[in-house]
Amino acid sequence: MNKHQSTLVLAEYYVQNISESDLSIYDRIEVGDPKFWIPSAQLEILLNNGLQGLDLSGLPLRTRSKVVKEAVCEILGYPVPKSFKKTKPRFFGQNFDTYTQKSRNLQIWNEEISSSRRYVLIEISPEDIVTKVKVVSGDMLAELDTTGTLTQKYQARLIPGASKAELISPLDTDRLISVVNESVKLDTTVSPIDYPRENELITIGNIFDKLISLVGTSFPDAGSDQERNRGAELHRLICQKLGYSDYKDDGRFPDIRHQLLEVKLQTSPTIDLGLCSPNSVDILDIPKINGLQIRHCDVRYALFYARIEKGTVLLTNFYLTTGEKFFDRFPQFQGKVLNKKFK
Repeated sequence: MNKHQSTLVLAEYYVQNISESDLSIYDRIEVGDPKFWIPSAQLEILLNNGLQGLDLSGLPLRTRSKVVKEAVCEILGYPVPKSFKKTKPRFFGQNFDTYTQKSRNLQIWNEEISSSRRYVLIEISPEDIVTKVKVVSGDMLAELDTTGTLTQKYQARLIPGASKAELISPLDTDRLISVVNESVKLDTTVSPIDYPRENELITIGNIFDKLISLVGTSFPDAGSDQERNRGAELHRLICQKLGYSDYKDDGRFPDIRHQLLEVKLQTSPTIDLGLCSPNSVDILDIPKINGLQIRHCDVRYALFYARIEKGTVLLTNFYLTTGEKFFDRFPQFQGKVLNKKFK
């Protein structure tokens, strides 16, 4: 069974559980609930499979929205309500809103973009046929913005110290300590973007020991306008050092989901952190680990400072911290700006 098939099997497991329950779309579900919470990757594959090809031609906007929401209910195993309440978000139990878009101009009015909410973007063709569905978090919306109109974000400053490598948090958070493992040997079938599981999480101290040798490493510079590609090369090197047989990145937070590890390549002191503060106690959109909900502050952050010289990226400094201790070392910029219109 390949990764796509296993993702679909897991997705269908959630649908079956929901359809056999008495849950409505308005019944709150704990993030990470092993039976009923549909993680974003599974939500995306279900809605793509179920909505692609849906014909919305000739429908007024209001009717089109209702038809889409009814279809989403059926796909996820929920009963279709007689009328849809004006909750925020509309699919309250699974914490997402739907946006049916013919153009790529997404407009979110009258409320702030939330880092924890899911946004289901449904693309339709000029003929009003559903062609693709993308499930993104508020943070991913910020990543998708190419116009600079979405400017709400947290930032911090990296000030290099005397040491080339710093383990800022020698221990994981109290919540994570009970599920990390001092001696993890990764199976060759495990992917960096798999969900983390108990006894497969490397301790923060061991991550530091595995990655410290990257200081002094260099690789070709993709160019000043290719920060994403620079980061991808660092990401690939980190996956290799951690023992993965391949490199994968699906653009979701954190970068190496299987190890709850976010990767930052810094060629300037300003650290961009998106819509969610590293020390936030908001729950991460992943299944529970040994019954525990994982929070943003439990994520580990690997920051590499680099110098660009003669077409080469040279890694000069390495920092590793939990989100909980992030601002103990990296001072936060004060204030944030919000533009509610995302194009």
